[in-house]
Amino acid sequence: MLVVGIIKRNWRPFCGMLFLSQIKEATRHLFTPADRRIPRIRIETRQAATLAGQRIMVAIDGWPKHSRYPNGHFVRSLGSAGDKETETEVLLLEHDVPHQDFSQAVLSFLPKMPWNITEEDMAVREDLRNLTVCSVDPPGCTDIDDALHCRDLPNGNQEVGVHIADVSHFIRPGNAMDLEAANRGTTVYLTGRRIDMVPELLSSNLCSLRSSVERLAFSCIWEINDKAEIVQTRFTKSVINSKASLTYAEAQMRIDDANMNDDTTKSLRGLNRLAKILKKRRIEKGALTLSSPEVRFHIDSETHDPIDLQTKELKETNSMVEEFMLLANISVAQKIYDEFSECALLRKHPAPPPSNYDILNKAAKSKDLVIHTDSAKALADSLDAAQVDGFPYFNTLLRILATRCMMQAVYFCSGMDSDFHHYGLASPIYTHFTSPIRRYSDIIVHRLLAVAIGADSTYPDLMDKHKQSALCNNLNYRHKMAQYAQRASVAFHTQLFFKSRGILNEEGFILFVRKNAIIVLIPKFGLEGTVFFENKDKPSPKLIFNEEVPSLTVEGHSFNMFDKVKVTISLDASNVQHQKIRMSLVEPVISGVSVAPSEPEAKRAKLDR
Repeated sequence: MLVVGIIKRNWRPFCGMLFLSQIKEATRHLFTPADRRIPRIRIETRQAATLAGQRIMVAIDGWPKHSRYPNGHFVRSLGSAGDKETETEVLLLEHDVPHQDFSQAVLSFLPKMPWNITEEDMAVREDLRNLTVCSVDPPGCTDIDDALHCRDLPNGNQEVGVHIADVSHFIRPGNAMDLEAANRGTTVYLTGRRIDMVPELLSSNLCSLRSSVERLAFSCIWEINDKAEIVQTRFTKSVINSKASLTYAEAQMRIDDANMNDDTTKSLRGLNRLAKILKKRRIEKGALTLSSPEVRFHIDSETHDPIDLQTKELKETNSMVEEFMLLANISVAQKIYDEFSECALLRKHPAPPPSNYDILNKAAKSKDLVIHTDSAKALADSLDAAQVDGFPYFNTLLRILATRCMMQAVYFCSGMDSDFHHYGLASPIYTHFTSPIRRYSDIIVHRLLAVAIGADSTYPDLMDKHKQSALCNNLNYRHKMAQYAQRASVAFHTQLFFKSRGILNEEGFILFVRKNAIIVLIPKFGLEGTVFFENKDKPSPKLIFNEEVPSLTVEGHSFNMFDKVKVTISLDASNVQHQKIRMSLVEPVISGVSVAPSEPEAKRAKLDR
């Protein structure tokens, strides 16, 4: 590619910190952006002393031809570096997450309170208020998108319903609220904070399918036989009244407690039984069960600091809800594509190119195993069979590695693409229908489905494949940035946790081997860190890296993927702007390389007395 000229520079204001000039009374100083890819920026300011230690925003004005640095100007201060609110603001700005308060123009389109379901609403909807509908969500969830029901039919089959909040009833095409939601694209969940896609009156109240209140829903209802085969499917706008808002743990407890036999519990047991069959069939078709260590923080209710850190435990009920959400998404995808082959908003997951699997193949080979990657089914079967005696966690590690080989799933418009396949789910067609409170894609899918069943009228942009495609590009960008922002938030809170804990000793497994380092996963915390073997302050040990295996030999000791190691974990806060979790090797003991384990805090306190 040849660059012949630059029409417009994609400069934006950058977050970072000011490093003061050593020259006394100087007004020109260098600003270091938080984003390491951006060069330092020279700015002129007389308030440098005040801005030292602050996170600030700076904009670039230009880059003189003979200057090492671009010139810029101070925009605003964000607050003290290291402060929770300040750092959250920085990560939102750096990941381009729209998080300003909703404007009056947006709020003016909210329904007037008190809001009630009208006779006109009831006339065009199916009344499902008598059904034993319930929702199952994580603890503390207030934006409840989905609810379920299951009941026996006279012919011996079962009726299962997935009821989704009818957000498109409240957000009409083209108004200020719709444009704002389309721009935001998604709700962003940070640790201890949620940035809503739609105003809270809708997200946590009028659209949220809370228990014991009447709510508008879009329902996907199946007749399913004993083998979990779909006999028939129908879609309808409805009114529901959820009988219970449960957490995954509460739903699991009801299913397991033989003494509970109320309608809600019976419904959950029916759903769970069918979900197990659906999941088994999906996996037989080649759907992948991958793994990633997800972290949950226990937050102090007063200080909002993380006081405990552990990996999330998934229950059977997580899987139960997921199976019916997948089924609804597939059913709706087929319906909107059948009706609108040119402008259906769908979601695909491309198959990874074979080279993506190199690291997975090498890792398996190191344990004398073979992973077949020519299809999703072959990969799924290989992962199921990959076991090492006396090493139960090995299979999880392999699945974490397989996850890293995957491509990103993306939204697309059916009229602009021919490959619809979803590799990870082994489904020929897929979309997102089940979370319209927190994803704008689902609102568009609701509108398409409503037109398909004659429940709503269409509008030009909905049927314009070029506009749909442009919308998909924005949604893909917003989803990617939301993911990065969420990871950055977890990283920051992990740092806060270790800041208060001092140095900890933990066991972990090697995930990757590099030329001068090993990357270690600590299962207890779902945390990854790097142990470097070259240090500026110490003479370097003898290192031999074998890329083929891959292995790293340090002073005669060989490190391979999945080896068990013991490390110390601490927070390196020497660079205020780029604090890092540091890991040092404790075991295996290598002279001049490994460190002594740290003493527990309590023991040290006794010695100090």
